[in-house]
Amino acid sequence: MAELSESVERESRRESRATPRRVLRWLMSLGGILTLMGGLHAYLAVRLFVSPAWPSPWGVLGVALMVLLFVSIPAGVLGGRGEPSTARRVLQWTSYLWLGSFGILLSAVVTADVVGAVLGWTGVVTDALALARWKAGIVGAVTVPAVVFAFVTARGKATVERLTVPVKGLQPGLGGLRVVQISDVHVGPTLDGRWLRRVVEQVNALNPDIIAVTGDLVDGGVEELREEVRPLAELRASLGVFYVTGNHEYYHGGPAWEAEVARLGLTVLRNTHRVVERDGARLVVAGVTDHDAGHIVPSHESRPGAALAGAPEGVPVVLLAHQPRSALRVAQAGVRVDLQLSGHTHGGQVFPFMFFIKLQQPVVRGLATVSGVRVYTHRGTGYWGPPLRLGPSPEIAELTLVLAAQ
Repeated sequence: MAELSESVERESRRESRATPRRVLRWLMSLGGILTLMGGLHAYLAVRLFVSPAWPSPWGVLGVALMVLLFVSIPAGVLGGRGEPSTARRVLQWTSYLWLGSFGILLSAVVTADVVGAVLGWTGVVTDALALARWKAGIVGAVTVPAVVFAFVTARGKATVERLTVPVKGLQPGLGGLRVVQISDVHVGPTLDGRWLRRVVEQVNALNPDIIAVTGDLVDGGVEELREEVRPLAELRASLGVFYVTGNHEYYHGGPAWEAEVARLGLTVLRNTHRVVERDGARLVVAGVTDHDAGHIVPSHESRPGAALAGAPEGVPVVLLAHQPRSALRVAQAGVRVDLQLSGHTHGGQVFPFMFFIKLQQPVVRGLATVSGVRVYTHRGTGYWGPPLRLGPSPEIAELTLVLAAQ
């Protein structure tokens, strides 16, 4: 434990030296995002409130509301640090709820504008006031129920997704082995320890052989969330509970979170592996750090080759890797992986964002083959930011391994 503490201190010093560069990159990215978001908010304000359907002063009030909601987004992010308080929680909830609702509202307004333009162009509707009121009514009728449904889904009980996965070379002693995966838990501003305990109880009720926690466990620092993640210590699996980091751990001190998770009794796989055995049959459980970890903590660069160095030949391999695109590095490293367990995408979380994930990741959700590597991409057990899920519901995956037909 002393060696682990020294390692964390060394890596923290390296992180502090890289901080100015990271802050500059972060500020540049934030500026670009806020510029885009500001433009889209202006579009919504004009389309929704600068209209004959909203006579003064209602139109002015609507525009002012849109400005305040836009400001709430950076205020919620930047104001999320510091001592917990009622005002802070209200600000964060407002910010995150609006961030998710904004995407749904924007989709509804764009759709209404396109349909309205077609109706006007074809002469079906010629009264501008009637058309504006029609669009406003449709947008409200779609957006409000969608947001309510998305909130209830996100905060509800996770769906257990059961899948049988054939694995070549699996020996009889491990036939029917069940791996239960949780991912993207995101304990933080709107998900607390009580919610996490419910997840832990649901996982334990499945009586898993192996539990895989594939990153993005938290949205906050160790000191802030230590008590909230304590339920993780109650996870139980006959062959072990394994954890790898996601990108969000590195936003809040990746090495420190590794140490805390290890203290809770989980096996942290930082570019390494373990061999588990049942009835004389063996399975390699390997894990790599997040795909982008090396940009923040160079010593944590994701290295599939190192993770499997010294692994026994001919023994099936299950690799834990937060991002699906880690399969590309697996292929480049030339190592054999029978099944990669990933998360990161949340399955898209809120419509229509699932359509943009393919710009960064090779797969959005479910079982797929990437560069010859079979990858199961988890939809996420929690959520990031907005407490909304419109489309993909929260998930706990139960993967049963069976011998593949020769």
